Amino acid sequence: MPGGVRIPGHGAGRVLWARVTAASVGPVSDGNERYLHGHTSAVLQAHSARTVETSFGYGLHLLRPGLDVLDLGCGPGSITVGIAGRVAPGRVLAVDRDAGVLATAGTAARQAGLTNVEFAAMDAYHLDVPDDSFDLAHAHQVLQHLADPVAALVELARVTRPGGVIAARDSDYAGWIWHPADPLLDRWLELYRTLARAAGGEPDAGRRLLAWAHAAGLRDVRASSSTWTYSAGAGAEWWGGLWAERILSSGVAEQAIGTGAATRDELHAISQAWLAWAGHPDAWLAIPHGEILATVP
Repeated sequence: MPGGVRIPGHGAGRVLWARVTAASVGPVSDGNERYLHGHTSAVLQAHSARTVETSFGYGLHLLRPGLDVLDLGCGPGSITVGIAGRVAPGRVLAVDRDAGVLATAGTAARQAGLTNVEFAAMDAYHLDVPDDSFDLAHAHQVLQHLADPVAALVELARVTRPGGVIAARDSDYAGWIWHPADPLLDRWLELYRTLARAAGGEPDAGRRLLAWAHAAGLRDVRASSSTWTYSAGAGAEWWGGLWAERILSSGVAEQAIGTGAATRDELHAISQAWLAWAGHPDAWLAIPHGEILATVP
């Protein structure tokens, strides 16, 4: 299969899961970007907490039985599972570049008892599916990591049927706000945005989604925004603890040390700052997201 490797399953209509290794997939993107976060346990824990309700609220009204859906950059599949349950017996094709995370997503779908999901390793710029294959193409926290998000939107438009919808949601790191203030958390944000751009992405993607859609030739676009909010006793401990670990052990840490952007001692100081914030009785954080629903002509 040019452009992708499909995970074999057990017959038509069965969930396809956990039958491919990273070594057998190899590189499946010719873009200039690198996925900054990687797939460490702390990253997967954060991503697995995302649900269709918390991450696709702007498009829930579109989901109905019988729709065919593409989930681009599905990660561990927690959103995919929610989509698939709502559109069954419609089919869902969930794609990602990493075979390991696809195996995790396949296991999640199997445990949910879903039989309408297929998982495949594919390149966002060259999806190995025919034109006009889907009623809905969904991409959550994907475009921010791509060197050419406009090209990816053009490709999503190719595989979406006329009258279908492309749904995308991305965070906007420059808009993150928190309390109490801490210069080390300011340094974390500066460092992350620098590393994300060095990896070929755009960390402030949320504000750019509408412009990218227009550049891709999409004119019927509804733009919106929403936030994730964490506070003391309501997620701050969890979120701060995850970033305290991620700044030391994820792809972010590897790139920071490997490029000389930060020292290990500085990363340890930032990790401690996240833990201090997480334990503060007044801890509060808001993460803004841009969202688009673009109807394909």
